[in-house]
Amino acid sequence: MTTAPTAPDADQRVGPDALVAVGVIVLGVVTLVGARQITVPLSSNVVGPRVFPYIVGCVLLAAGLAVLVDALRGRLGEQEGGEDVDATASTDWVAMSRIVLALVVHVAIVDVVGWALAGAVLFAAVAWSLGARPVRSVAIGLVLGFAVQALFVTALGVTLPAGLFEGVLFLDG
Repeated sequence: MTTAPTAPDADQRVGPDALVAVGVIVLGVVTLVGARQITVPLSSNVVGPRVFPYIVGCVLLAAGLAVLVDALRGRLGEQEGGEDVDATASTDWVAMSRIVLALVVHVAIVDVVGWALAGAVLFAAVAWSLGARPVRSVAIGLVLGFAVQALFVTALGVTLPAGLFEGVLFLDG
């Protein structure tokens, strides 16, 4: 169902929709350029390692262009109407800063302490930033970190950095 073009009013501006559309277009272009750089082995058949990234890049590009065209024509996305969302609330920059810092710390320590502990720290820091109790967040983070590490290493055969747990069964792939 298409909606008739509406003139942007004080609450709905073209800017945010167009900005998201341009971001998706850029992501699509980056995906296509990255897909072009994938090395294809000579033994590859018709469906090689570039096919899926090309599909994803094209879909991102098409979706971004469609949203951009709609935004420029005045067909803007609806504002959030969820019952539990306060559209007038401002961004909590302290919580956002803590989360960004948690991601930076995760990247810095993952090779040293291993994915399980780094994942636990990331989970606990993000949960705490969003208002959870710190001790409970650490406990849940530890359980999830070690469970994910063991699952990836044993069931999926994916090697994650073991760090301090190098050589430990189920944690070192």
